Amino acid sequence: MLQVNALNVFYGESHTIRDVSLTVGAHEAVAVMGRNGMGKTTLFKAIIGMLPVRSGEIVLGGVALHNQPSYRRVAAGLAFVPQGRMVFPLLTVKENILTGTENNPQREVPAYIYDYFPVLGEMEKRKGGNLSGGQQQMLAIARALVAEPKVLVLDEPTEGIQPSIIKELARTLVALRRDRGISILVSEQVLSFALEVADRFLVIDRGRIVDEKRRDDAGIEDIREFLKV
Repeated sequence: MLQVNALNVFYGESHTIRDVSLTVGAHEAVAVMGRNGMGKTTLFKAIIGMLPVRSGEIVLGGVALHNQPSYRRVAAGLAFVPQGRMVFPLLTVKENILTGTENNPQREVPAYIYDYFPVLGEMEKRKGGNLSGGQQQMLAIARALVAEPKVLVLDEPTEGIQPSIIKELARTLVALRRDRGISILVSEQVLSFALEVADRFLVIDRGRIVDEKRRDDAGIEDIREFLKV
């Protein structure tokens, strides 16, 4: 579904992503694990088109996207949930979700969104800035989902969220993947969440992918060592 081949990204003269290659299969979930500052956010911003790529390829469903602007990547089937959620605080829940449907003439929230996130239906008229951190994360995911993505890209979705909501998010992502056939690429530091959501784990360290494990791999403790400060 998604292929990233030998990707290199620079901040000025700083080489931040170094020859990163990864794949996400149809209906698969892949977690990119690593400590803060190891390149997770930079990698994801490059994949969605928020940062330029110096070299390498990004291919979705056989279509090359690395030279395309972000909106074309979204149209091709990528959706991005950024770190920090970035909801519009003065817009209502419904208005926030509908910002992802600019090209949809019906301009209504699809019913399945509230099936997966019932609290958003209950708070449809509440301002985004008045939601809790966990509710804002649900809202950010809902906003991405209305684009009907093939691959949902989530950057640190558990950051600043209480443990009970983290478990609820994990269950919802598993259900979305099962029911709607969405592939997931997620960056994460919370191993328990990644174990619930992902089939494979890639470890990023100083801009390079240095290890790969499957969920049932006996060497999963190696990832825990990489996550230690």
